[in-house]
Amino acid sequence: MGEIEGTYRVLQTAGMRLGAQTPVGVSTLEPGQTLLPRMQEKHLHLRVKLLDNTMEIFDIEPKCDGQVLLTQVWKRLNLVECDYFGMEFQNTQSYWIWLEPMKPIIRQIRRPKNVVLRLAVKFFPPDPGQLQEEYTRYLFALQLKRDLLEERLTCADTTAALLTSHLLQSEIGDYDETLDREHLKVNEYLPGQQHCLEKILEFHQKHVGQTPAESDFQVLEIARKLEMYGIRFHMASDREGTKIQLAVSHMGVLVFQGTTKINTFNWSKVRKLSFKRKRFLIKLHPEVHGPYQDTLEFLLGSRDECKNFWKICVEYHTFFRLLDQPKPKAKAVFFSRGSSFRYSGRTQKQLVDYFKDSGMKRIPYERRHSKTHTSVRALTADLPKQRVPADEAYFIVKEILATERTYLKDLEVITVWFRSAVVKEDAMPATLMTLLFSNIDPIYEFHRGFLREVEQRLALWEGPSKAHTKGSHQRIGDILLRNMRQLKEFTSYFQRHDEVLTELEKATKRCKKLEAVYKEFELQKVCYLPLNTFLLKPIQRLLHYRLLLRRLCGHYSPGHHDYADCHDALKAITEVTTTLQHILIRLENLQKLTELQRDLVGIENLIAPGREFIREGCLHKLTKKGLQQRMFFLFSDMLLYTSKGVAGTSHFRIRGLLPLQGMLVEESDNEWSVPHCFTIYAAQKTIVVAASTRLEKEKWMLDLNSAIQAAKSGGDTAPALPGRTVCTRPPRSPNEVSLEQESEDDARGVRSSLEGHGQHRANTTMHVCWYRNTSVSRADHSAAVENQLSGYLLRKFKNSHGWQKLWVVFTNFCLFFYKTHQDDYPLASLPLLGYSVSIPREADGIHKDYVFKLQFKSHVYFFRAESKYTFERWMEVIQGASSSAGRAPSIVQDGPQPSSGLEGMVRGKEE
Repeated sequence: MGEIEGTYRVLQTAGMRLGAQTPVGVSTLEPGQTLLPRMQEKHLHLRVKLLDNTMEIFDIEPKCDGQVLLTQVWKRLNLVECDYFGMEFQNTQSYWIWLEPMKPIIRQIRRPKNVVLRLAVKFFPPDPGQLQEEYTRYLFALQLKRDLLEERLTCADTTAALLTSHLLQSEIGDYDETLDREHLKVNEYLPGQQHCLEKILEFHQKHVGQTPAESDFQVLEIARKLEMYGIRFHMASDREGTKIQLAVSHMGVLVFQGTTKINTFNWSKVRKLSFKRKRFLIKLHPEVHGPYQDTLEFLLGSRDECKNFWKICVEYHTFFRLLDQPKPKAKAVFFSRGSSFRYSGRTQKQLVDYFKDSGMKRIPYERRHSKTHTSVRALTADLPKQRVPADEAYFIVKEILATERTYLKDLEVITVWFRSAVVKEDAMPATLMTLLFSNIDPIYEFHRGFLREVEQRLALWEGPSKAHTKGSHQRIGDILLRNMRQLKEFTSYFQRHDEVLTELEKATKRCKKLEAVYKEFELQKVCYLPLNTFLLKPIQRLLHYRLLLRRLCGHYSPGHHDYADCHDALKAITEVTTTLQHILIRLENLQKLTELQRDLVGIENLIAPGREFIREGCLHKLTKKGLQQRMFFLFSDMLLYTSKGVAGTSHFRIRGLLPLQGMLVEESDNEWSVPHCFTIYAAQKTIVVAASTRLEKEKWMLDLNSAIQAAKSGGDTAPALPGRTVCTRPPRSPNEVSLEQESEDDARGVRSSLEGHGQHRANTTMHVCWYRNTSVSRADHSAAVENQLSGYLLRKFKNSHGWQKLWVVFTNFCLFFYKTHQDDYPLASLPLLGYSVSIPREADGIHKDYVFKLQFKSHVYFFRAESKYTFERWMEVIQGASSSAGRAPSIVQDGPQPSSGLEGMVRGKEE
């Protein structure tokens, strides 16, 4: 954003403007009596109300700046992430003002003795997961509690009751009806909370076992998705006199009517913010306003209110948008114009970097249920610092936790986001709604509980080491055994996912409204993979448990205290996966055919009984114009080849269909003088194609010959292309190769979709294969199910100096980048097909441990892991993403297969 400026004027007393003498008034003193100078008090005793409603007294000198008081408060509370907070007080007009750090207190507060300042959250980050310390999250939860009571955080009654139930769990512990009712009689959480008392109690019963820290986190997670999260209204009117409310957030300046947001002016759109008397002005960039007015004007109640809102905007913009704190401007010697106000403190970027670069450990905030006082925080500073165990088992448990967090987010794409979309439009038939959500909701609830257990155990594992607790806390087998056995009870739900996927596909064909909602939802950022892919996640997750339990059993010796439970847990999950092996194979095939049906134009009923997907990828076909790029799709009964659809679409248009029955494949490098080429003789035509590498050629020929042999025993014929005549002439001789003429308008496509700001879902394997000139088989897809990983990594670009901490998810041959594990959608993606992974060379200038390098042509990225174990795991899953072709997909095979290298890995879109 450009400038943020203000104007001000000197307030003159009566007569000054006309040059009149200063009035002396009438004296009431006796003759000879003089007025004694008033003794200035040495200290101000300022009352500060903390977020838990306790009152603290702070003594400061009268002429001190506001920062002195703020520093005393932060020090007494031992508050590290203090920059999110501020001190507010009510002025004579009864609206809230933030205490300015750089201005003397006595110039801000008229009667300090009579004023109560209160600690409050000043900056609300979009994702509370960015808060590093548990104590900070606790204070945020108290702020939201205050906002609920003051009716600032307006929301539906059900949501308010849910928030209250979590606050109740945090303060008094597990549900007890008598205790709950007594507590709610004397403690008010909501205005008129008696109306939703029963709902609060109903929700509270579900939180048994939830720790105060977990309750705080749930409060923040629910609140951050509300439209009124962190919103503070400033009454105003627009140019037409319509009453509106202005607010500011991390995004920019917001405009409300009532509680409905009617406009958002993002910081990127705003050129300048300023005020003139009561008028608040927003100047937009030319490319934003276009032919319309470039400056928007709003009228506030007074000049002071206008300036106050402008100051808040300045601070929000600086805190969330700037990298560093702005430096003060030099004061003018004779004249000055505009306000000198600026934000004082660290920006959010500086605050995050402080924790990251200083290596500061998060101090656990110990508190018990019931009466919790902020002063307890000061005691935790003397606790032993958090210890990171070196045991490999610890890192395996961390991997279970990290991937479980990602998996739960994936389930929410269906249970929360997609449900919301179809309910809003009333787009899904009731029977399908019941079928879909009755089968996935119980699984989602189970994994929420499982995640909590793993989080709690890992927190104890990382806690202070004590000899008498080591055996009980530094283990995970008991939790895994109990939950893996419980997963057996969900077998019937898993078995119905085949039916769910089938019925969902049928319904989208019958119901245009559902089809439209489905397509629209897939364009949302939260749907970062094809939607039906998420329906496979529950069964695929079982493979991850089996893989990680094998690692634990391999790490532990038979005499280890955790070995027996882990071994029994592995046995339990293996029984489940064995039962579901055929269902998963069928599901993966159905999902792939459904995805291709949506993206291939020119063929209907691709989903046919007995048809199996085998390989997809890019080959160059010989035509009269030379070698032309085509996308090939091999199925168990036919081979399709396609060209890229028209610009701006994600479709491929079918150019030819070749049945496998009677097909013959031969090498033909010498005949055509084209590297890596082979000839396909089909019943209707003969074509010559060339692969990008010899390995690619061998993969295609192996899969083609295997599929041709399998098709000989079948009697079905491949479907004909709609509107095309199928030739019945016998196969041509090698000299009668078809050199068809094709329109290149269809073949060009949009090559920038992976390199730049391309269309949504341009990182699917189909599109990546097209742009990376490679292929992926069914066996590769099956292997990729186990080659998934999540966790924090530091990333560095080839020509940059700093490292950026990101939450990274590796799935479907692609890296997805998030700021934190709690984000709902990725910031960017990097498909890896075509990339090579290696250790940095001396010339790369990387002098850090546990760094691996990803490279595709001139594109180079470095990633740094936290430990030797995680470094090796990232290397392993990336290398294993492209397994050797021809591997039979099986849910019960023994461990990951050896990789043939990274020849089949692909690269894609980066931010």
